[in-house]
Amino acid sequence: MPHILEADKLVKKYGDLAAVDGISFDVEEGEVFGLLGPNGAGKTTTISMLTGVLEPTSGTARIGGHDILTEPKAVKQINGLVPQDLALYPTLSARTNLQFFGRIYGLRGKALSERVEDVLRVVALTERANDPIEKYSGGMKRRINIAAGLVHQPRLLFLDEPTVGVDPQSRNHIFESVLQLNRDRGMSIIYTSHYMEEVELLCNRVAIVDQGRIIAMDTIRNLIGMLGGGVIQIGLERVDDEMLAAISALPAVTGASRVAPPAPATAPEEGPAVLAPPGAPEPTLVKIESKRSQDALVQVIGCLNERDVAFTSIEIFEPNLESVFLHLTGKKLRE
Repeated sequence: MPHILEADKLVKKYGDLAAVDGISFDVEEGEVFGLLGPNGAGKTTTISMLTGVLEPTSGTARIGGHDILTEPKAVKQINGLVPQDLALYPTLSARTNLQFFGRIYGLRGKALSERVEDVLRVVALTERANDPIEKYSGGMKRRINIAAGLVHQPRLLFLDEPTVGVDPQSRNHIFESVLQLNRDRGMSIIYTSHYMEEVELLCNRVAIVDQGRIIAMDTIRNLIGMLGGGVIQIGLERVDDEMLAAISALPAVTGASRVAPPAPATAPEEGPAVLAPPGAPEPTLVKIESKRSQDALVQVIGCLNERDVAFTSIEIFEPNLESVFLHLTGKKLRE
């Protein structure tokens, strides 16, 4: 597949601080590519360089075969940008806003009207098109913000945190719009988020960005496959160090440890305290890290049966992008 975007060692420095530190990646024509990372990782700065909002300190990129530094006008005709911050005129109607942005890209007359009506249908706001933006909910404003980035029919759409602060209904509309644009129109999309579930749902490939650098990049399946196993959390009636050692030594297990119990709930101000019945201690939760979850579960249950220890609960947590990020960075995505 040909590449719609080729970024080469992009750097953006503010004094001694490198907000983006040598990022390189390619995006194929017709691909939905995810930039995943916490706030401050460098995602928005990267997009700002690729769309001509910021000039790179060093490095460059080619979009649709055009260099972002030497051919900025050609690049801007190919790109569509939907920024984190709303770029709309609140006292004007949605239709008037879209007509304005269309004229910026040289659209006039019938072509402009057709494009405006088309993008209103894409974001499912035709019936509210004549209402002023200030009357819209936060989610509806986000959807019109997306329409503004689509009005000139870009080949490559940048969506920078498009679901921040939106209600569930609008979030679903945004997901449907992204999938429709890619599936039905073949639009290439770069989608930034710090919500794992969005990236898993929408993207073909993902680059995980941390502290201005790409620390991993592959398909979601391959990234998750890096970990190769999962976690089992099991509640046991009793457990000691010898049992933990026996579980840890099982062939499909890489480690076992107690899970710290939750803090006791605050007693109610009124009414009698509720006491557990005598002789019914709380089960101990044990976290078991595994090479292969199903094999490990069979082996753990066999180990418990040999020692006549009953379990009270079992949960299996398969690897996901959150666990990949935690493995690579040592921290959770939203920390």
